[in-house]
Order: sequence, then structure tokens, then C-alpha cells
Amino acid sequence: MAKDLSSGSSLSTKAYEAEMFRLQAELVKAQEWVKVEGQRVVVIFEGRDAAGKGGTIKRITEYLSPRNTRIAALPMPSEREKTQWYFQRYIEHLPAAGEITLFDRSWYNRAGVERVMGFCTPHEYRRFLHQCPIFERLLVEEGIMLRKYWFSVSDSEQQRRFKSRLNDPMRQWKLSPMDLESITRWEDYSRAKDEMMVHTDIPEAPWYVVESDSKKRARLNMMAHLLSTIPYVEVPLPALELPERPEPHGYERPPREHTTYVPDHSATLG
Repeated sequence: MAKDLSSGSSLSTKAYEAEMFRLQAELVKAQEWVKVEGQRVVVIFEGRDAAGKGGTIKRITEYLSPRNTRIAALPMPSEREKTQWYFQRYIEHLPAAGEITLFDRSWYNRAGVERVMGFCTPHEYRRFLHQCPIFERLLVEEGIMLRKYWFSVSDSEQQRRFKSRLNDPMRQWKLSPMDLESITRWEDYSRAKDEMMVHTDIPEAPWYVVESDSKKRARLNMMAHLLSTIPYVEVPLPALELPERPEPHGYERPPREHTTYVPDHSATLG
């Protein structure tokens, strides 16, 4: 059972780190169960720019195997992909048995940025709203566990995070002209999100909203909720023993001067 992390209670760094590690340990167990049972899990991360999706994904995957848990963060569609059925390029990233796919933004681009910025036609948008629930019902019918999370951040907190990124050369890559334009289109994005929810918040694949003005709370709340929706159990792992290293049998390592080594940069440090 997850601890109470409501906004009314204090959350110390010590409590955050302890709960984060506990949840990450549970995610390792859940991944092993998914692998052994041949389950397929899809988790969609959507929300405003700078709402904390990427940081949450990073914490989720920190201890998971990249062989079984993959992040799908698709770039802009190519000219060829633009002529395909809209959902087609996302389908190839769906998990096979024993795999988890985390979509860092997803097919819901059409209901958000494409709708607001005019990158799709009104007909394409209406067709998406019609087809998306059908598509997701098919995924669930196929046995895929589909979880959809919307990270909700206030306009003032988004503005603060944008300013922080502008002044941080290590994180400026997270900002694009389109991100900054979203500031002037706040209400347009709000209306688009509301309409999207009306059409796609279906019983088979409901939306779960994550309040994310506090990144730490958002991460813990989302991860705890995700785990609560997956009926995993701890899978017994085979007992492993480190074998004894055999005695040498005449192997001689080639001379070091015959190999090109990476320079010892660390030796230059104080």
C-alpha cells in the first residue's frame, strides 16, 4: 500500500528518496513478472511541456532492463510516414510478450500540438477522435495493459520551469520554439485537452491525471498508481552461485603497447 502523499502533508528529501527506492524495487519485480508471464504493458505519458514526464520516465527505468522496458519518443514523422495511417508508426513500437513500452508522448500528438498548431486538418482531427477509442479498445482486447497518464502543471509553474531551462546550458535542449509558443496558446491547449478527454477517456483505457507542480510528488504518485494497476507478484529467481575461477593454462596477454588505450584523463584531476 502506497503512503499518503497528498499535497497537504510534508515530504522530506529522506522520505522521498526512501519511497522512490521502494517503488523502483517494486518496478523491478513487476518487470520480472511481465517477462515471465509474457505480459505486454503500454504506458502513455502526456501533458503540458515541462510537466515532468521525462523525469518520471527516467526514474521508472533507472533499474529496469532496457531489453524488456523501452522508451518510445518518436520524432516528427517523415514524408513517407505522413502518408501512412496515422497510428501505423506507433504500432511498430508496441511491446511483444514480456515487454513494457513507455511512450514519451504518443498518438495523442494529434489531439494536442497538431490540433493547436494546425499541423493536421479538421477532418484528420475528427477522424482521430473517432478512431482513437476504437484503436485503444483493440489493444486492450488483444491483452495489452494500456495505462494513460496526463501530467498537469499550472501556468505559473510551467513558466518557472521554462525560465530555469533558458538559463541552464545543460537543459536548453529541452526547449524548442514550439515549447515557448505554447505559453501564448495556454487556453488553446486547455480546450484541446478537454475535448480529447471527452472522446478518449473510455472505461477500457481511462485517463489518469497526475498533479505535477511538485515533481517529486508527481513521480511517487504516478509510479505508485501504475504499480497498483498491474497484478504482478514477486517471481522467485533462480539461485545463482559465482563459480570458482579456473587456474591459468598458459594464456599470455598480448603486450600493452600493441593495444590502443583510452588516455587516463582521470590522472589530470586533482
